[in-house]
Amino acid sequence: MLKILDKLPPQAWGFAALRWTMVFIFAMFGIAKFAAYEAEGVAQIGMVYPLFAWMYPLIGVQGTSNVIGTIELAAGAMIALGAWSHRAGFVGALMGICTFLITLSFTLGAPLWEEGYGFPFMGSFAQFLFKDAVLLAACLTLALHAGHSLRARAMAAPIA
Repeated sequence: MLKILDKLPPQAWGFAALRWTMVFIFAMFGIAKFAAYEAEGVAQIGMVYPLFAWMYPLIGVQGTSNVIGTIELAAGAMIALGAWSHRAGFVGALMGICTFLITLSFTLGAPLWEEGYGFPFMGSFAQFLFKDAVLLAACLTLALHAGHSLRARAMAAPIA
C-alpha cells in the first residue's frame, strides 16, 4: 500500500484541479447570466431577496442579471490569475466565498422540502442551492491556500 501512496502526485495538482474547476464553473454560470432565460430564472429569486431586489426597478431583469454575471466572471478571472498571483487568487476566492454565502442564504425561510414528503426529501429549490455548499468549501480551500502562500512569502522576505 505504501508503494502506491509513494506514487501519488503532489498536492499542488489537487489545488490546480480545484482552481480550474472553479474557473470553469464561474465562467459557465457568469456567461449564462447574460441570457434571457437565466435572467428570468434569477429574477424569481432575486426580486424578493433584499440584497438584489433594489436593482430590479433601477436596471431591470436583464441589467441585474448582467451585473451578477459580471461579478461571477470577475471572480473566475481572479481565481484563474491565482495560478500566477497568490494575491489575485486570494481576492478571487474571497469573491467566490461571498457569492456562495449569498446563494446559500437564499435557503433561509425558503420551501426546501418536497411538499407531501418533508425532510429529507429535497424540493427542486433545495437541490438547486445545496450544491453551493461544496462550491463554498472549494473557494474556502483556494483562499486558505493563497493566504498561507502569501503569509509564507511575507515571512521569508528580508526586512528592509
